[in-house]
Amino acid sequence: MSDRYADQTHLSVLLCESFKVLSPERGGIFIDATLGMGGHSEALLESANDLKVYGIDQDAEAISYASQRLERFGKRFRAFQANFTDIKNIVKSEGLAGVDGVVADLGVSSLQFDSGERGFSFRFDAELDMRMNTDSDDPTAAELLATLTEEEIANVIYQYGEERASRKIARWIVERRSKGDPITTTRDLAALVERAVRKGAKDKIHPATRTFQALRIAVNRELESLEIFLADAIELLKIDGRLAVITFHSLEDRIVKQAFQKMSGKCFCPPRMPICVCGAEKKVEILTRKPILPSEEELKENPRSRSAKLRAVRKIK
Repeated sequence: MSDRYADQTHLSVLLCESFKVLSPERGGIFIDATLGMGGHSEALLESANDLKVYGIDQDAEAISYASQRLERFGKRFRAFQANFTDIKNIVKSEGLAGVDGVVADLGVSSLQFDSGERGFSFRFDAELDMRMNTDSDDPTAAELLATLTEEEIANVIYQYGEERASRKIARWIVERRSKGDPITTTRDLAALVERAVRKGAKDKIHPATRTFQALRIAVNRELESLEIFLADAIELLKIDGRLAVITFHSLEDRIVKQAFQKMSGKCFCPPRMPICVCGAEKKVEILTRKPILPSEEELKENPRSRSAKLRAVRKIK
């Protein structure tokens, strides 16, 4: 295991709650669609001797770490460096007729968040990258800020970060780059946002938190990928198969909630529409009418779980 992370404590969010809805004691084939440091995969593999896990992650470093962590399970675990939107291709390439369960923890993993050079956190001074897959040719956060128009930057920060001061932040970013001094590091961006946003007395988060979230989502096209993944994951489930998704902000949670509702048969067409055209079809049973939240004990043990929400469904058709 990498010396760099050998002594790092990894706490998987809502682990016990995920188990209750996934029912891994049934055995079979499960997919950890956001492998990270392998916490959910390890727990799944320990739950039943006849259970196999396929782990997916874009991050080569996460694949390496988790593979070493889970080496003791031998052929019961396989890792794939890919986006979770590739789940159908992976299942097909392995010759599987379907899977018994899928879990996706959409939070940034500790491996990424605590890595000083990846640019996910303003706690470290680093290049403003934010790509989950650093080997990709996708533009970095710094490149987006250097090429998008002021209106486009404001829209990204407002839509993906729900930041009220998005227009002011975008204006300051563009004004600065027009002087030949573009934003290239995490500290640069955090300092600019902190000056642009007045922190209220009741605010518990850093003023730059929403802006960093927005850029990360934009760089990795997370919301578009999530919609594709949800549809494909449910399609791949066997009858009685379970899908559990852990989200960390309202935009993700809204997408998951509405996707589950539509696949449980709820129509989103206007009331006067003579026939349903939204594609609603009863394929699943919703197992979590309300999202499951972390317990007080988990919140004390792992403060990063504070915004986590778990939703789950069971395939019935």
